[in-house]
Amino acid sequence: MKVLVTGANGFLGKNLVTSLKEMKYIEILTFGRNDDDKKLQQYTKECNFVFHLAGVNRPTDTKEFMVGNYSFTKNLLGALKLNKNTCPILFASSTQAKLNNPYGESKKAGEDLLRDYGKLTGSHVLIYRFPNVFGKWCRPNYNSVVATFCHNIAHEIAIKVNDPSVIMNLVYIDDLIEELINALDGKENRTSEFCEVPVDYTIALGEIVDLIDSFKKSREDRSIPDMSDAFTKKLYSTYLSYLPENQFSYELKMNVDNRGSFTEFIKTPDRGQISVNISKPGIIKGNHWHHTKSEKFLVVWGKGVIRFRKIDTDKVLEYFVAGDKMEVVDIPIGYTHNIENLGEDDMVTIMWANEPFDLNKPDTYYMEV
Repeated sequence: MKVLVTGANGFLGKNLVTSLKEMKYIEILTFGRNDDDKKLQQYTKECNFVFHLAGVNRPTDTKEFMVGNYSFTKNLLGALKLNKNTCPILFASSTQAKLNNPYGESKKAGEDLLRDYGKLTGSHVLIYRFPNVFGKWCRPNYNSVVATFCHNIAHEIAIKVNDPSVIMNLVYIDDLIEELINALDGKENRTSEFCEVPVDYTIALGEIVDLIDSFKKSREDRSIPDMSDAFTKKLYSTYLSYLPENQFSYELKMNVDNRGSFTEFIKTPDRGQISVNISKPGIIKGNHWHHTKSEKFLVVWGKGVIRFRKIDTDKVLEYFVAGDKMEVVDIPIGYTHNIENLGEDDMVTIMWANEPFDLNKPDTYYMEV
């Protein structure tokens, strides 16, 4: 199957082409603004499906809107007609096609061309009026406020928000690409004369800024955003794609003493805390118990023993653990416990607690096992 993608070097095109490359039965024909008409004539003769994503949205002269969004569409359809190719064609329009501005008018004109073309030729025409799209590879400081805010905040460049109460309607690039591929398979999500991405988000501009600010601060407080919220998860992934390439990593504070070290890795209010504990050979750590705080220990390197004693009994339980046979040990409340390194090397333990450590309410009471 040969698929023609116009605007292949743009934000939508680049993401689509990357996904299409994973579909081994598809040959991708790409057409960009610097390609000539001969290439367009050849590709419109061969193709079995057209993704018409090319367009102009930030020209130096508003007259370029019609040239890029209407005239090129006219040329594309003319080439398909000349080659008597009535394959399906999907058109990336915009919600601004409903507005009285040069960009919207040019998109609306393109839609009208497509409708007339479909009636004349019988070609299956799919028109998508996309709202604001966000995700990886979107150009910042251009026409996407999300890309601009993610890039600038990640690079510590000041941003300006004139009205934080402005409501944004957004779709995520991966949801959009999934819909386009469904359309390629004849499974488009159609509502009346238009098709649409079934998953979208409505959120105030100020909320977006607050979320992105929290993503930047999460390195300092070792927090993780609420990944149960789909928009937050997708915005966080988008933000990370704009990190400066020399700032992918960040240091953690290691609490080091003669016994080894203890380092907090992730802290969340709803999923607890993850820490890394390193114990030197022969060292015993712990000897305390909790009322409500529960924990899980996972030794990933070295070998040792975890001991328990219910605080009102003398019976001691022992669980021998090692990194070459990983098993999770639950630490029940009401049991004093410790962990001893029985090996000749440092022992590394991943520790999870059901709540982040609170210095004002540690819920930790010393008692020898």
